[in-house]
Amino acid sequence: MDNSIIILIAIISIITIYLIVIYNRLQKIKFEVENAFGGMDVQLKKRYDLIPNLVQTVKNYLKHEKDLLTQITELRTQVTSKDLSDNEKVKLDNKISSTMGNIMVAVENYPNLKANESFEMLQRSLNEVESQISAARRTFNSVITDYNTSIKVFPQNLIANAMKLTLKDVFEIPEEQRKNININNLFKN
Repeated sequence: MDNSIIILIAIISIITIYLIVIYNRLQKIKFEVENAFGGMDVQLKKRYDLIPNLVQTVKNYLKHEKDLLTQITELRTQVTSKDLSDNEKVKLDNKISSTMGNIMVAVENYPNLKANESFEMLQRSLNEVESQISAARRTFNSVITDYNTSIKVFPQNLIANAMKLTLKDVFEIPEEQRKNININNLFKN
C-alpha cells in the first residue's frame, strides 16, 4: 500500500476518534445537567408540597399578608400545572424563593404564629428543604457552567451546534433579593 494512503487513513482515523471523544463528552455533560436538574427538581417538589400546608397554617394569622399568600399559591400552581422548560422552572423558582422570604419576614410580627407547633414543624421542614435546595443549586450551577463552557469552546462548539445544544441558565439571585427588605412595606394595607 502506498504511504500516502496509510497516512490519509491514519489522519481520518485520528479525526474520527477525536470527534467521537468530543461527542461522548458532550453527551456525558448533557446527562450530568439533566441529573443535576433532576436532583434539584426533587428538592423543589418537596418545597412545593410544603407550601399548601404552610399557607393554610399561616392563613389564619396573616390577614394583612393575603396578597403574599395568594402570590405564593399562584406561583406553586404555575410550577406544578405546566410542562415548563428548565429555564422557566429556574425563573419561577427564583420568584417563589423571593415570596417565601417575604412570608418568613412577615411571620416575625406574629408571636402566636411563631409559637404554633404546626408552624414550627413546617418552618423547620422548610428550612431543611431550603438548605437542600441551596446545595442542589450549587451542584446545578457548577454542572451548567461546565456544560455552557463545553458547548462554546472550539472545536466542541461545532459538534454542539450540530447536536443543537443551547446555553442553559444558572440559578441567580434575583435583583429584588439583593436589596434589603423594608419590613414596613410588607405590612401596608
